[in-house]
Amino acid sequence: MGQVTIYLDAKTETRLKKITKKQGISKSKWIAELIKEKTSSTWPERIAGLAGAWADLQTAAEIRKTMGRDAIRETI
Repeated sequence: MGQVTIYLDAKTETRLKKITKKQGISKSKWIAELIKEKTSSTWPERIAGLAGAWADLQTAAEIRKTMGRDAIRETI
């Protein structure tokens, strides 16, 4: 397991102490979870779970029906 040393200003350190105390986890675990969240290449489950949540939302095909024809494009 890797180890990292970080330097925080007093205000940031105070905020870190507050949130980790409130959540009942170590500073190391909180920072590790933040790194995992920020470097993830998939949507969080709470966001992915919203897919299809709006029953009256038009589908892509329905939206495209109301649009004009696309311009003819040059062949490359």
